[in-house]
Amino acid sequence: MPVFARNETRIEWWEAGEGFPVLLFAPGGMRSAADIWGTSPFDPREALSESFRVISMDQRNAGGSTAPVTAADGWHSYTDDHLALLDHLGVERCHVMGGCIGSSYCLGVLQADASRVGAAVLQNPIGHHENQDLFYEMFDTWADALLEHRDDVDPAALPPFRERMYGGDFTFNVDRDFVAGIETPLLILAGDDAYHPRPIAEEIAALAPNNEMILEWKSEEAASVAAASVRAFLERHTP
Repeated sequence: MPVFARNETRIEWWEAGEGFPVLLFAPGGMRSAADIWGTSPFDPREALSESFRVISMDQRNAGGSTAPVTAADGWHSYTDDHLALLDHLGVERCHVMGGCIGSSYCLGVLQADASRVGAAVLQNPIGHHENQDLFYEMFDTWADALLEHRDDVDPAALPPFRERMYGGDFTFNVDRDFVAGIETPLLILAGDDAYHPRPIAEEIAALAPNNEMILEWKSEEAASVAAASVRAFLERHTP
């Protein structure tokens, strides 16, 4: 597998297709890995590779990617990986698409350097809406599994890491004022469950000045239409 190494961090990544790049951030919470796209209502690795250079990746400490774990880790750690991978691949500008936690990764890249993003697709965006305990539990399950296999991980580093990831409000990593100032075109595929609350998607849409939203996209029939809509949206915003 292609591996991008940066200090002690090793990121596994793949690409398919040709054209303007699209960087994908998979669903799966702390276990966000490219193969999880195969369980999504539609797989953007397949849906987009006819028109774009599609780059997928396993996030740090998920799938085949590894990295140190420290008490200072948080959303910024992932964003640093994303921008470093783009630099490694020579990608100056791209579209981004994320499912579940990947939606917040997209917002993190926009916050760090919006000039590098042509358009963003937020599929099933996560957020704080009467559900914070679920995200703490999800983190703890991932952390417990990590501790079983990694003797280099200090258990004391995990609580501050967890709080930095899921102790916040709204989308966890960016605030409402930031979303209200996003000029990058957004396509939002709204969620409908406790991890992906519909009100979070609707609030992003109400705040962001340049967005479109799809409410129904998970059934077999709706998924094929949504996949075509995502491709068309990204094509419209490709320079």
